[in-house]
Amino acid sequence: MNLHAMLSAREAEGNPVRVGLIGAGKFGSMFLSQVLHTPGMHLVGIADLNVEGARDACRRVHWTEERFAAKSFADAYDRGSTFITDDADALIATDGIDVIIESTGVPEAGIHHALSCFEQGKHVVMVNVEADVLVGPLLTRKAREAGVVYAMAYGDQPALICEQVDWARACGLEVVAAGKGTLFMPDYHASTPDTIWDHYGISAERAAQSGMNAKMFNSFLDGTKSGIEMAAVANATGLTPAPGGLEFPPCAVEKLAQTLIPQTDGGTLHHKGQVEVVSSRDRDGVDVTNNLRWGVYVVYEAPTDYVKNCFRDYGMLTDKSGRYSALWRPYHLIGLELGISVAMAALRGEPTGCNQGFLGDVVATAKRDLKAGEELDGEGGYCVWGKLMPAADSLRLGGLPIGLSHGVTLKYDIPVGRPVRWDDVTFDDSTQAYAIRREMEKGFAA
Repeated sequence: MNLHAMLSAREAEGNPVRVGLIGAGKFGSMFLSQVLHTPGMHLVGIADLNVEGARDACRRVHWTEERFAAKSFADAYDRGSTFITDDADALIATDGIDVIIESTGVPEAGIHHALSCFEQGKHVVMVNVEADVLVGPLLTRKAREAGVVYAMAYGDQPALICEQVDWARACGLEVVAAGKGTLFMPDYHASTPDTIWDHYGISAERAAQSGMNAKMFNSFLDGTKSGIEMAAVANATGLTPAPGGLEFPPCAVEKLAQTLIPQTDGGTLHHKGQVEVVSSRDRDGVDVTNNLRWGVYVVYEAPTDYVKNCFRDYGMLTDKSGRYSALWRPYHLIGLELGISVAMAALRGEPTGCNQGFLGDVVATAKRDLKAGEELDGEGGYCVWGKLMPAADSLRLGGLPIGLSHGVTLKYDIPVGRPVRWDDVTFDDSTQAYAIRREMEKGFAA
């Protein structure tokens, strides 16, 4: 990609790519650990509501005190250091910053920050996939209108999947399926913050000592995060969800090309061109050998017998017909790889994955029988999990997006397993997040 050479040239010129980071949690901290080792990149500022927590994050990743001792953004420029503040809007408004990384994980905050960046002419790397799935197609449109880049975060699985899909298509191969691996069992849809650590096999005490957030980890386990990430992939690649959502078939890496193909050819897919997540655990509770729990994959089809023979000649793993093969990456490095997105946006004006349309959505779905008057607690909580749907089905249903399912009150009883609709809840229609989501639904309904 030549990004290192391009960054090194910027370093030699004394003109580094200037970056602002909003949110110094785990993902942001992993970026902090690498930006000091990346030539041609200057992190001008960090914005976090917990300023002392952001300073602690810098210390944990081996920053010296001097490195984040700047007293203002101007001071950070003069000293080549970093200013830490609780004012994200001030960071976004600072002249000279090229790229803002949004890593809060809060949909409402992500939307506000992205729109502010567009107004200020700054590129956005959206780590906040919750915000992206809620209104990403519209944010992408607004970014293009503003002449800036809006990008998925490289290192997170959706961007890596998009890269694999693009690779296959650029090689002239038809993409049959793409997705990731995860740990999943059907009963996990009912998991709550009270049961999460039993599923992970650790104690609540140990989780607390490690600073592990039960609600966040529960979102990964109950299927919500998988739905969110696959919706992001669908919207960025044109691949689509199955009508019933994710099936999570157990699958070893050597069987991807046998499993992630259409049912008519002996596989599990509803259709060609589908997003799907494979489970690292069989339905009997035994972990799959050579599973893809931490990785990503793409399955593709040979367009001719010549290409099929090439698959065989070069030892590629295929299905029985020899037509389907797969490529996978066993791991993703999360925030350690995030600098790729920053460099691509600033140096090439290109995103590491971005929305092309509104094809996938994630709808709040009852984990148990819910009663009128209950207040929903959103992603990873006690009430709902996020089910992946084709966006057309979600719009037809009037489904309540998982990203806006926190703090809303039910007007009616909802049985377990039923998606929640906008009409089922009372909500604050004066918020920016609500307005942008409704604008997107209207604009992409066709």
